[in-house]
Amino acid sequence: MNDLSGITVVALEQAVAAPYVSGRLAEEGARVIKIEREEGDFARRYDTLVKGESAYFVWLNAGKESITLNLRDEDDQQLLRNLLASADVFIQNLAPGALERLGFAPETLRETYPELIICSISGYGEDGPYKNQKAYDLLIQAESGLCSITGIGEELTRVGVSVSDISAGMTAYQEILLALFARERDPKRQGRLINVSLYHSTADWMNVPYLQHRYGNFTPKNHGLKHPSIAPYGAFTCGDGKQVLFSIQNEREWVSLCRAVLGDESIATDERFSDNERRVDHRDELEQLISGVFEASNREVVIERLDAASIAYGRVSDLADLTEHPQNRFRKIELENGSVEALGRGAVVAGKVKTALRVPEIGAENERIREEFGK
Repeated sequence: MNDLSGITVVALEQAVAAPYVSGRLAEEGARVIKIEREEGDFARRYDTLVKGESAYFVWLNAGKESITLNLRDEDDQQLLRNLLASADVFIQNLAPGALERLGFAPETLRETYPELIICSISGYGEDGPYKNQKAYDLLIQAESGLCSITGIGEELTRVGVSVSDISAGMTAYQEILLALFARERDPKRQGRLINVSLYHSTADWMNVPYLQHRYGNFTPKNHGLKHPSIAPYGAFTCGDGKQVLFSIQNEREWVSLCRAVLGDESIATDERFSDNERRVDHRDELEQLISGVFEASNREVVIERLDAASIAYGRVSDLADLTEHPQNRFRKIELENGSVEALGRGAVVAGKVKTALRVPEIGAENERIREEFGK
């Protein structure tokens, strides 16, 4: 039996953040009933690159049941009420105010279904001057300041995956699990009203640069593949044109790098490089010195030296490298046109291998769910 067997989740969702949450719950054994419009979750049409289906949708929706509802129709509204009466968790990420206009305000649902855990995901939260502002992942990356510390110099860039959506989804997932745990310990089995926003989830991840800027008068600069406040910590090109990224975390490692990798232990005591703050101040000189050594050997030779010196490193990989990476784990996802291997989850519990789950077609369970809950 999976950990969340017996838990029913109703998800009125689209795009990324909310489907991320319900997808994790489905993978742990919850029954997830995904409510879609007649045309389906618009993430189904982001691309057709995975055997005719969208990569986003395949990643986030395996293991769910799909039903299409028109929530302006009275019969479908009643069906949603019936679903909620039998559910443990309700997740929604409609536009601000949309759920209230349909007659399903979360505060009202909380009173009607006291055991129900209700999780709303929005762009900016339920209050504040921006609460009604539309929000998508890249907009939040920009608004939260994340783009200001991502890039090279004045050239700002986005994080290459939907990190604000994922951050909100991860936050919502942990809060729902906490609520389920708390309800089990509560004699009254009270549910919980949870509000998660993309902005606040991303802003929480921005705390280190925020605290440095506010209290230390230090604003991290964009150094691309280099750490803004630790040196040396970044990517260097080797003699074969390939890059390796390595990190120095303490003075013991710094001395070891100078002796075993750079071949000159006297560098460690050079006044310009004698502690991390001085190394950051003299970053250009230090990196020029390191580059001169690395460019004389191919990457695997440099890695052998880093290994021998117990210096942490990583190869700078592209997607072709990722596809063939020897450390990968995979999980199988069933599609209408066959199956695919997706990269595995970040955790393995007691060696447990996840069961292959299927991505639902639009409205695949319409008839069965209507028969089950349409009384």
